[in-house]
Amino acid sequence: MPLLCPVCEQGQLTPFCEVGAHAYLRCSVCEATVMAPESRLSPEQEKQVYQLHDNDVEDPGYRRFLSKLFEPLVERLPVGAAGLDFGCGPGPALARMLAAEGFSMALFDPFFYDDESVLESTYDFVTCTEVVEHLHQPARVFRQLEGLLKPGGWLGVMTCFQTDDDRFANWHYRRDPTHVVFYRERTFAWLAERFGWQMEVPRKDVVLFRKPR
Repeated sequence: MPLLCPVCEQGQLTPFCEVGAHAYLRCSVCEATVMAPESRLSPEQEKQVYQLHDNDVEDPGYRRFLSKLFEPLVERLPVGAAGLDFGCGPGPALARMLAAEGFSMALFDPFFYDDESVLESTYDFVTCTEVVEHLHQPARVFRQLEGLLKPGGWLGVMTCFQTDDDRFANWHYRRDPTHVVFYRERTFAWLAERFGWQMEVPRKDVVLFRKPR
């Protein structure tokens, strides 16, 4: 039985390519590329990979990397806005950068900050940096993020957009075994239409969504 796309839950997934032991599928509707479920790591294996990440907020290079989302988002936020860093990882560097600008920040990560009480509130903005490519159930999570945003709130997403199919097999982003979903700009446009969000792409690999008031 054909698999439904885990991003849009409408399109059927069809074979796209195989790279070594990993098989990848493509959605016919939103154009997402998805690792086949049988190719994925276990949750324990995933966490081991995440623990290797060096997310030091004092590292100037890492701060420059995060600034791709940080700078355009801060330009759009009102003074005193409250935010949630969703999927913050073991070192919530972006949250600390935003807190230094006067924004109150909550943290959530299913592996490292698993405090589901923060998911019972709503926020002026939510950030997801290097998160959505890891999601096994992205449609469910995007619905959850919609519910976490106040009317007029911002959702900031940073992930490498997939563009050139011919380079997919050797793409550095694909080689991370915890990356199971790859989004095109078209995929994000589909999500914006689905939820009625306004959408901007202010920087390479950054998309900002605004929930209507």
